[in-house]
This record gives sequence, structure tokens and C-alpha cells, in this order.
Amino acid sequence: MFGIGGDPAKIGLVASLNRPNGNATGISLLTPEMGAKQLEMLLELVPRASRIALLVNPNNQLAEAQTNKVQEAAQSVGKRLLVLNASREPDLDNAFGTLVESRAEALVVVADPFLLESRDQLVSLSALHAVPTVFGFREFALAGGLMSYGSSPTYATSIMGNYTGRILKGEQPGNLPVWQAVKIELVLNLKSAKALGLSMPQSLLLRADEVIE
Repeated sequence: MFGIGGDPAKIGLVASLNRPNGNATGISLLTPEMGAKQLEMLLELVPRASRIALLVNPNNQLAEAQTNKVQEAAQSVGKRLLVLNASREPDLDNAFGTLVESRAEALVVVADPFLLESRDQLVSLSALHAVPTVFGFREFALAGGLMSYGSSPTYATSIMGNYTGRILKGEQPGNLPVWQAVKIELVLNLKSAKALGLSMPQSLLLRADEVIE
């Protein structure tokens, strides 16, 4: 069983998504595509922001794809993108230093295991520098982040548990389709929005899976 952010067929992990064959199956969270949607959601909240920062982990095999997707989305709406890298805790402070010096007006933090582990520091830095930020996982909004948009790790874990049970009962992994873009969640934190002096638009409130007050 695997959980992967990209397309497992493209990297040869399975033969195809519908018929993996072999001894592997799992979940594709499609994180490269999520970055562009994160930017879209963020710009609904801060439409006048002209320079957007993007935080990625360069050690993640999906970093280039994530960056390209967000770059394309930013260019399509006439926004400039500043790419920031962080793969260690000290990098986070440096990244925000660059963000401030460059006068970026908003920030996209893509889905990544290291960045998720660093959520408390990232939420604190975003609040300290008063930069509207959208994160890749719900856990960030629960920790005080402004908003999150992305796949649900909790739901993905439940799917993997179901698949594991079926395999233990005798089903072949290669006959179980790879799950794609499992549950996608939009979570808004109104308390954090108020602290930033932002009013959450109805367009986001109506689509939110969860609103934290």
C-alpha cells in the first residue's frame, strides 16, 4: 500500500490507475494540482495582491511539478510568483525573511510532509508577518492558520485501512484501483481572518467544508 502525491503510473509504480497489476495499490493525493487551486482560493480573499509567494520543499520529488502548476496559474491571472524553498527548520525563518524583503502580499504553502510537521512554526510566522496564507492541509487551519485547501489525510488513512483489510482477506492489490484526489477540504479560520483585518467572502464561506470561529 502506498500514499503518493503524484501519478504512480507515470513513475512506474503501477501499470495503470484502474488496473495497477503487480503487488501495489494505494492513494494518489494529486498535490501538484492542488497548488493551483490553493492560489485560486487565496486570490478570492486577497484579489488585489500582485506578488504571491510559494513555499515548497525542494527535497520533495513533486516540488518542480508543484511550482510549475502554481506558476502557470499565477501567470494566467497576471500575478508575480516568488518561489521560496525550505527543507529544514532554519530555512523557514529565512524564507519568511525573503518574503518580507520582497514585499510579497500573500503566501501559498503546498502540501508536503516536512511542511506539515512544521505547521506550528509556519502558522506563527504567517501571523507574525501578517501575511495571508493558504495551506495544503486542514491541520494548519486547526492550528490557527488562515485557510487550508487540499486532500484530507484522515480520509486517505481510512481508505488505506479499508484496502488493507480487503488485501488481508485475500484480494490482490493489483486488482484494486488507485484512489485519486480522495476527499478535498476547504477550511476557513475566521478568527485568523479578523486578526489580519480580512473579511471572508461569501464565495468561500458557501464552499467551505469547515469554518472555524
